[in-house]
Amino acid sequence: MRRSMELRELHLADLHQRARALGIPSFRMLTRDQLIEAIQEQGGAEPAEQPGREGAEEREPTGDRAEPGSEAPGREEPVGEEVTGVLDRMPQGYGFLRLGGTHEGAGDVYVSASQIRRCELRPGDEVTGPARDPRRGERHRALVRVTAVNGQSPEDDRSHFEDLTPAPPTRRLLAPDAEADPLVRAVDLLGPLAYGQRVLILAQPRSGRTTLLRALGAAVADDAHLCVLLADERPEEVPQWERALPGAEIFAAPADQEPRDQVREAELAMGHAKRLAEGGTDVVVLIDSLSRLALGYRDPARVKRMFGSGRELAEEGSGSLTVVATVLDSDDRGAEVREALETTENLLLRLDAGLAARGIVPAFDAAASRISGEEELREPDELERARRLRVELGEMDAETAARNLSDQIAATSSNAELLARL
Repeated sequence: MRRSMELRELHLADLHQRARALGIPSFRMLTRDQLIEAIQEQGGAEPAEQPGREGAEEREPTGDRAEPGSEAPGREEPVGEEVTGVLDRMPQGYGFLRLGGTHEGAGDVYVSASQIRRCELRPGDEVTGPARDPRRGERHRALVRVTAVNGQSPEDDRSHFEDLTPAPPTRRLLAPDAEADPLVRAVDLLGPLAYGQRVLILAQPRSGRTTLLRALGAAVADDAHLCVLLADERPEEVPQWERALPGAEIFAAPADQEPRDQVREAELAMGHAKRLAEGGTDVVVLIDSLSRLALGYRDPARVKRMFGSGRELAEEGSGSLTVVATVLDSDDRGAEVREALETTENLLLRLDAGLAARGIVPAFDAAASRISGEEELREPDELERARRLRVELGEMDAETAARNLSDQIAATSSNAELLARL
């Protein structure tokens, strides 16, 4: 009631300003009472001031709020070039289309909160539509209308990842006779890689986790859409990843970002991966690391939802989401995250810094690794031989087992050849 009284005391020009800021369409055609009612339905928020360069996207820019059709009758909204970008949604409800990959850039296009609500847009959606030039006082081009979402009409029914049926992984990422990097071959011996898996890598510092992730990324890049999420890493590592995996989408939340921005980048990465999987794409997401990302969430249990997104989708026309994530096995936060994720992985691997320091590659602790659902991925003869190999390695001390595995990989051209020798 008090808010209604305050609105009724405002000049009509002030009501129009609030209606424009809230994205109320055709507000100039409304009566005063209708205008007040529409403002109340939208929350009646005060129009935000134009933010400065520092934290420019924390509040919705006043000028960028105007919607097509909200101007005076008779004025035509100029339509600019058509753009396509990934939607990065701000906590305040509005968003930006990231046109340069998923990184923030000067050419990003503003999307109003009302457009996002009307078209039911979600973080990570690939949105297409014409964008008009900035008006006076605006910093960004603005999306005039949405013409496509993930390649579909915005009016089409779209799948929701969480509503699709998860299925056990049955499609292998690598063929047994494939020639691959020794690191990748070692992983596939300890537990075959498959679409829709959740692969957890417990890694001590300087145990080779970055090298392992890059090798896995290179191995799957030709057959799956590859995304890399870097949480709390040094800024100079981002271009190194871009050079190592030029075909991958890199979502970087470096150490110089605020924790809330790191979390938003993580949500954007996973949202984009889910949208692709909904549309039928096989997506592999490499995350380094969940324990550092848990600092941004301020709750280790919240990364469980992110890691648990990995799945094969049963519906026809859907794809899969494979999550390969590291946990730093060296501090209390790593232990908390490991406990939160316990039993949710399909494949668990452990990298040992002591083995890496002795020059052993791969530096896997074979006895600490485990796999579930292996019988769905290997032929009976291959399954029996792989289990026999792991039993033999498990009876050795960690260093002897790692050297033995490394020597067998070096002496053969593929895992099929290695297992045939047993």
